[in-house]
Amino acid sequence: MENRRNEERREPEIVYSRSVKAGKRIYYLDVKKARNEDLYLCITESKKRTGEEEVPTFEKHKVFLYKEDFKHFTEALDDVIGFVEQKFGTIEERPAWVPENQEAEPQPEAETPQEETEEPKRRGFFSRFSK
Repeated sequence: MENRRNEERREPEIVYSRSVKAGKRIYYLDVKKARNEDLYLCITESKKRTGEEEVPTFEKHKVFLYKEDFKHFTEALDDVIGFVEQKFGTIEERPAWVPENQEAEPQPEAETPQEETEEPKRRGFFSRFSK
């Protein structure tokens, strides 16, 4: 009986993971395997909070995204990002953000005439999961 309870509470296996540090928040993007062997994405926002006792706690929020919804989610996310860029211009990255497992190195700026510049193609995160 005890083994059955532990088996039911078992965390799904994480098959791929990335994290994004953003100020006081960390976003975890975990691809997990469900009991039926299907894959889904779990996005967790973890925000550090310091209470009166100055003991840090972490407030967490999770969103589960199933692979059959990746394409629609990606299209909506790209649409929203495009709207914000159109309304407010290019969105600058946080200066302290460095992709996981990469060192911060200044990238040389490419010199291209202004009339030849094109809109950069955005490649969505979820495109690697939809086929």
